[in-house]
Amino acid sequence: MKETLYPIKFTPILKDKIWGGNKLKNILNKNSNLPNVGESWEISDVEGDTSIVANGTLQGQSLKYLLESYQSDLIGEKNYKIFGDKFPLLIKFIDAKEDLSIQLHPNDELAKKRHNSFGKTEMWYVMQADDDANLIVGFNQEMDAKTYLHHLENKTLTSILNFDKVKAGDTYFIEVGRVHAIGAGVMLAEIQQTSDITYRVYDWDRVDDQGNARELHNDLAIDAFDFDMPNNFRVAYTKEQNVSNEMVSCPYFTTSYLEVTQTLLKENTHDSFMIYMCVEGEAEIITDQASEVIKKGETVLMPSAIKTFTIKSDNAKLLEVYV
Repeated sequence: MKETLYPIKFTPILKDKIWGGNKLKNILNKNSNLPNVGESWEISDVEGDTSIVANGTLQGQSLKYLLESYQSDLIGEKNYKIFGDKFPLLIKFIDAKEDLSIQLHPNDELAKKRHNSFGKTEMWYVMQADDDANLIVGFNQEMDAKTYLHHLENKTLTSILNFDKVKAGDTYFIEVGRVHAIGAGVMLAEIQQTSDITYRVYDWDRVDDQGNARELHNDLAIDAFDFDMPNNFRVAYTKEQNVSNEMVSCPYFTTSYLEVTQTLLKENTHDSFMIYMCVEGEAEIITDQASEVIKKGETVLMPSAIKTFTIKSDNAKLLEVYV
């Protein structure tokens, strides 16, 4: 007999990165001996990096096992028809001690053809930023392939990029085909399609401990650019307490900002799982079967079969995600 579903936490998959730092360990309490923790994969169905349940009666089981065993009870009927036994989102916390590479992601069509993968539409919610920390998103002028390639070849690419100074709470929607990079000093939550396909176009001429430069993907990247995209990447959203304030809604996910200062009864009317990422404070999520405390830097998956639940807190800021 299958176990009854409940609010599920997974063991974070921590990634050592050339640009990573210590904020995920020091601020979000991620337990790791890695020297430069750049990413914490909170919920992942990426090949070779499948999340493992950390709590409750399903502890030790993989996300893949949950999908195969519970199907639409886990992710919703319409999602199961579309995605089958693949989880559609990859959920991360990221700490950039140094600038990430200048990069972009392919759309679904290109990613399918070249890598048998989904594309990688994503969004960022800035949790903490050092003074003068930047995100790079898009260009600072009208752009075409010829002008872009001229600057790339002449090592003047940074002169045409758009640098945005950021602070906690700033939110960005990064569509496929848009050039971008997380700047040094930024810690953020990232919600994206399940894909690990990134085209690096410039990596600040840095090398690793062995003196090797990281691989660039300029031949692949040039076809993946969308040079006609409007500069609509900054997300404006309301912050009304104790209601879900929609931030981003796209074909791949909907994310809302939810600041909880009392006890809320929540109804899942979306025919989808719901994910809560705690970006500040802590909250208790209570169902008929179980309750789970979620603290800053933690993530919980609410299976689709759980239609009503309570969130209780006097100080929590959550990102609420569904497909």
